[in-house]
Amino acid sequence: LPVTVEPLEPPSTMTLAMPQEVQFLIVNHSTKTMDLQLQFRLNHMSGVAVCGKSWKNLGDVSPNGGSAKVGMRLLPLVGGLLRVQGCCIVDLNSGKEIPQPPLFN
Repeated sequence: LPVTVEPLEPPSTMTLAMPQEVQFLIVNHSTKTMDLQLQFRLNHMSGVAVCGKSWKNLGDVSPNGGSAKVGMRLLPLVGGLLRVQGCCIVDLNSGKEIPQPPLFN
């Protein structure tokens, strides 16, 4: 993938119906600077939701390993193991969408 997203120190447990801030590292592996937006698409999420806006603008992220960190508040809606999916990166300059594999696997 030209851009990847991974949780930083994901929580080992989360309390049902209690929002928790999770930090994400976004890395630009491409050879060009990209104006990026992190999105969590609610129609692809199950068992967990985002509190507040489901997207954040990251601004210009440098090429060849440039990165940005951003926090999102996640709300567990069901008990058990969580699989956070529906994460997508959008290059705002080109409109290209880069869907991410499930997080917290």
